[in-house]
Amino acid sequence: MAAMARVVIVGGGPGGYESALVAAQLGAEVVVVDSDGIGGSAVLTDCVPSKTLIATAEVMTDLAAAGELGIHSDPPRVDLADVNRRVKALALAQSADIGRRLARDGVTVVRGRGRLDGPGRVIAVADDGTETPYDADAVLIATGAAPRTLPSARPDGERILTWEQVYDLDEAPEHLIVVGSGSPEPSSPAPTRPSASRSPWSPPGTGCCPVRTPTLRSCSRTSRSAAG
Repeated sequence: MAAMARVVIVGGGPGGYESALVAAQLGAEVVVVDSDGIGGSAVLTDCVPSKTLIATAEVMTDLAAAGELGIHSDPPRVDLADVNRRVKALALAQSADIGRRLARDGVTVVRGRGRLDGPGRVIAVADDGTETPYDADAVLIATGAAPRTLPSARPDGERILTWEQVYDLDEAPEHLIVVGSGSPEPSSPAPTRPSASRSPWSPPGTGCCPVRTPTLRSCSRTSRSAAG
């Protein structure tokens, strides 16, 4: 089999950038076409941000129970605008770090949306509409995930939010309903709990964290029940 000297990857999330690094290490000329930011949802709007929210909630939970240890203070308060600023800053810092690693390994990152133009060519469409073709011996499609929306409840960024929009909130809502049970959804109520938000959680029929193991699903459900 002939060596694949030119590899074009559409999508800069974990599947895309990890593949790019491996291909570059094996000597290929690699181009990554990405429109939303290196790291994808996992770094920018999913795993990294949700774990940052959980860390904040855990500190608040510890403070709420500190009286049992003889530590007394005024009731702690969450400033969700500050929390979200930190969330975004950490996510962008990790995205930039991955971008530097790609550049150091000789991977070319192209800002734009990729479009297939036959079996061996990708067209990168920039924000201004400029199209640049890239020929390849191998093309990898790694476009990742996007929020699933309900026809009867379209996200508006104010009352109805996707997991990509929750980090734009400046204050915790008094009531919050979470529909879904993947990795970001159970984390979404986390920073609001110490602020007395009421957060019903509605997992689908497959149960909590459907792609996880039964043990992890049980632990996640128990953790959310304990948090209220």
